[in-house]
Amino acid sequence: MSQLTTYDLADGIATITMDDGKANALSPAMLGELSAAFDRAETDGAIVLLTGRERTFCGGFDLRTEPAGWPAMVAGGARLAERILSFPHPTIAACNGNAVAMGSFLLLACDVRVGAAGAFKLGLNEVAIGLTVPRFGIALAQHRLTRPYADRCLLTGALLEPEEACAAGFLDRVVAPEQLAADARAAAQALAGIDRTAHVKTKLHARELVLAGVRDGIERIEAGGTEGW
Repeated sequence: MSQLTTYDLADGIATITMDDGKANALSPAMLGELSAAFDRAETDGAIVLLTGRERTFCGGFDLRTEPAGWPAMVAGGARLAERILSFPHPTIAACNGNAVAMGSFLLLACDVRVGAAGAFKLGLNEVAIGLTVPRFGIALAQHRLTRPYADRCLLTGALLEPEEACAAGFLDRVVAPEQLAADARAAAQALAGIDRTAHVKTKLHARELVLAGVRDGIERIEAGGTEGW
């Protein structure tokens, strides 16, 4: 794709890798490339395996973005989450390490989430750094996290190590770092034989409420900018 993302298609699995050389911040450019990569995977009829660089899945939105660009960036993140939630083929996240804020929302949108063990942090730290959690993110957290953890993570900004993040619902399982790529690929291969029509119809039915919440969040941002969060 470019210096920010790569796309590798093999055996019906599209591996989309985020790598900006740093924290994999979701800048407008990164969001644009990820959106294009998912478009390409849909055209290829491929299962998606979304991953990051060594020790980093995604550090969230790019805080260096000019304030005037924040509404468009946050709306872009919400649209990417919506895209993943409703993607017509299975989606697997291979979480290499840290996944913070919007990075964790990407995990919450994927069908299967495998994480690497280690001294990593996952969670929703917005309130800890003075940001209101966007409504689309609240919808995602309430859909996927266990009830006590959703409330705790949203309201306190707590960051969790992988094993606790798995208990909370950010991940489905945690494996040794050296096993992550193989385990995530095996998860993708295990889903290769499912009926895609049944998969997407069931996905849209099961996620009807969270998709409505995410779309409402997008509309509020587009209508009111940062006040619409």
